[in-house]
Amino acid sequence: MSPEAPRSAAPSHTGGCLCGAVRYEVTGRLRPVVFCHCTQCRRSTGHFLAATAAKLRDFRIHSGAELRWYASSDAAQRGFCGRCGSTLFWQPHGRDYVSIAAGTVDGATGLDGACHIFVADKGDYYAIDDRLPQHAGDDFSVAIPS
Repeated sequence: MSPEAPRSAAPSHTGGCLCGAVRYEVTGRLRPVVFCHCTQCRRSTGHFLAATAAKLRDFRIHSGAELRWYASSDAAQRGFCGRCGSTLFWQPHGRDYVSIAAGTVDGATGLDGACHIFVADKGDYYAIDDRLPQHAGDDFSVAIPS
């Protein structure tokens, strides 16, 4: 019987805001990118939100003195940098994950797009023509890899 091959280390990703005041790390896999066109995402980012996600158990804030949370609805809160204003996170209440603005991840992510959600709310100034699945609301299923 041969010895068991060593397990490869879990993927690790780091990221942060524009000014560097908020830094985070994910020690685990990231979900493929979901593009959200809801009115709240469009207003908070100035366009639509491209978000990956991670399990909370794999997510750590390393420098967060400037991290601010805004209760954007009864269902979720949004995290942003209080110094530079960068959109960073969307966290649903009572769930085991946090959505992370994909553009805040450092370097190459290796992520692919998964789908578009809330396309019924999209802005009238752009078209969605990338052939990814489109959903009128948030009725999608893209799992966060374990």
